[in-house]
Amino acid sequence: MKNTFDVPKKTRERPQEHQPSPKKDMLRRVVRQSKFRHVFGQAVRNDQCYDDIRVSRVTWDSSFCAVNPKFVAIIIEASGGGAFLVLPLQKTGRIDKVYPSVCGHTGPVLDIDWCPHNDLVIASGSEDCTVMVWQIPENGLENPLSEPVVVLEGHSKRVGIVSWHPTARNVLLSAGCDNQIVIWNVGTGEAMINLEDMHPDVIFSVSWSRNGSLLCTACKDKKVRVIDPRKKKIVAEKDKAHEGARPMRAIFLADGNIFTTGFSRMSERQLALWKTDNMDDPICVQEMDTSNGVLLPFYDPDTNIVYLCGKGDSSIRYFEITDEAPFVHFLNTFSTKEPQRGMGYMPKRGLDVNKCEIARFYKLHERKCEPIIMTVPRKSDLFQDDLYPDTAGPDPALEAEDWFAGKNGGPILISLKDGYVSTKNRDLKVVKTNVLETKPATKAENISNVQKHASPQSSVKMEDKLEEVLREFKSLRDRVILQDRRIARLEEQVAKVAM
Repeated sequence: MKNTFDVPKKTRERPQEHQPSPKKDMLRRVVRQSKFRHVFGQAVRNDQCYDDIRVSRVTWDSSFCAVNPKFVAIIIEASGGGAFLVLPLQKTGRIDKVYPSVCGHTGPVLDIDWCPHNDLVIASGSEDCTVMVWQIPENGLENPLSEPVVVLEGHSKRVGIVSWHPTARNVLLSAGCDNQIVIWNVGTGEAMINLEDMHPDVIFSVSWSRNGSLLCTACKDKKVRVIDPRKKKIVAEKDKAHEGARPMRAIFLADGNIFTTGFSRMSERQLALWKTDNMDDPICVQEMDTSNGVLLPFYDPDTNIVYLCGKGDSSIRYFEITDEAPFVHFLNTFSTKEPQRGMGYMPKRGLDVNKCEIARFYKLHERKCEPIIMTVPRKSDLFQDDLYPDTAGPDPALEAEDWFAGKNGGPILISLKDGYVSTKNRDLKVVKTNVLETKPATKAENISNVQKHASPQSSVKMEDKLEEVLREFKSLRDRVILQDRRIARLEEQVAKVAM
């Protein structure tokens, strides 16, 4: 009788023994393996923010902020024209109202972009229909800068987008509300390519491909276009990439695919992934939420992570793009209390590799700029080569003339193993010689002027060395004066305490 009752007990226990294994298999399938699953975002302390900045209130969907390893530039409110601040990264705390700005435009500044090959050169586009290229002093501004290196005039309406070529020196793109894209040779100040019949309406965004051979644009007519600028030809296009009426954004990825953000017909925010050679159907589309802020995408080609920052949002969402379905994998969201007016994104060579920092953002509030650091927690103090593959360095692969002649070149990569250290004035020197060499070739009237200033190679080197020594001497003198003042203040405080 006992045996008869034992049999069903065993049969009941068997399924219980086998249940955990399918659950484990499900967990293995659901939880995707990725080294970026635990990316951790953190805002810096208040004393490391840039305070009391009058961030621009202009109604234009650009990021209003540009960053490189030396400076952060922020578009600000300015009476009687347009201006932007250029602050050394270490100048945190309260920014004085009389701090010098870059103030040469006669209308509000709409977009700014640092040159990827020279950390002292920045371009700006404005409502005054011009593009200006500025050279910032090595130690930052001491006086207001109102004289640009070159003024680029060719647009008939306001210029809302400026973007440097990723691999060719002195090639700058601008897009205006006249529905034109102009590509300039900054070394000569000439418009070399004018794409004027391709967009029937306002251009929302323009993105260069990894080697700069193609452009990807998003337009108000709801089309995403892939353009070969040197052939002046549309390679591919997609109508109604996102069916909503609000602005879209489109960027090139490292593998040549295109990532877009926009709105659905029901005003839901969307992201989508497209193949350039077949844009009939997307690789994937994902709905996000019903907020109405335009999503600004920031892309890291080394790790294939896209960060989405919505204007007016208080969060940054980040996604990893892979070859496995669903192709765009949500990683996490970084949230704060305050909404963002704009966002700056630090190039990879400006990050702190010792802290496993994989991204740094500069979030614009109404009256301040707050750095946000994204890190991947690691126990080891050694260099994490899986987080930091070789990244694009500051050296250009091509000269402007080579690119306009039809040559292409991928970015020249550098290792971040020992941290990126900029070479003093190397880029500045190259830009000077480039301007002098290219002007006579294209502008005959400037030949005599150039010949006056041209000198043998040795004297140019001596002049550069002398300038460098003088600059170092000046910075040391300023530092000594500051230390003297500080010592005097401390002595006064000690005297008060002693009394």
